[in-house]
Amino acid sequence: MANNTRARRKVRISRALGIALTPKAEKYLERRPYAPGQHGRSRRKQDSDYAVRLREKQRLRAQYGIREAQMARVFEEARRTAGLTGENLIELLEMRLDALVLRAGFARTSAQARQLVVHRHIMVDGARVDRPSFRVKEGQLIHVHSRSETMVPLQVAAAGAHRDVLPAVPGYLDVQLEKLQARLVRRPKRSEVPVTCEEQLVVEYYAR
Repeated sequence: MANNTRARRKVRISRALGIALTPKAEKYLERRPYAPGQHGRSRRKQDSDYAVRLREKQRLRAQYGIREAQMARVFEEARRTAGLTGENLIELLEMRLDALVLRAGFARTSAQARQLVVHRHIMVDGARVDRPSFRVKEGQLIHVHSRSETMVPLQVAAAGAHRDVLPAVPGYLDVQLEKLQARLVRRPKRSEVPVTCEEQLVVEYYAR
């Protein structure tokens, strides 16, 4: 029952933001490509500039499943880093451990990836890490703990079962899925990161 409730909530959020956050939500959006509620089909009034920027920030947050405080901290780091702030923001978010667990195909959704980390099934360079926000460094190896490899969800993942619903493995990851191992070979580039976002709108939201 709890899983069904979470799934319905994700579908509703996906429809409100206009972006699929889970494979199930993607199927719903294909059938109902409009916002939820009795007025979802009607044309919305013209959004203000602030509303447009806010929605884009929410879309990015939802894709990584993070809280506002976490997002704001990463934005401040991105702002202080040389280069374009928007691109820095997404690149830093993409180096989160839970994001890379998802990209590697160890999990089907961001929520499942986060759960694997929190439940201590994931290791980085031989050490257990239970913080989804852990920043993986270039060259570090992400792998599943040996005691967890026999778990059914991870065996399913190792067989490549999630590849039909996930984007292709990006170039910054070297994945050996059958071994449930992935190495971050270099810092992600914004153009390679499979998230839907107009990052300049997010920058403008925080710069207001």
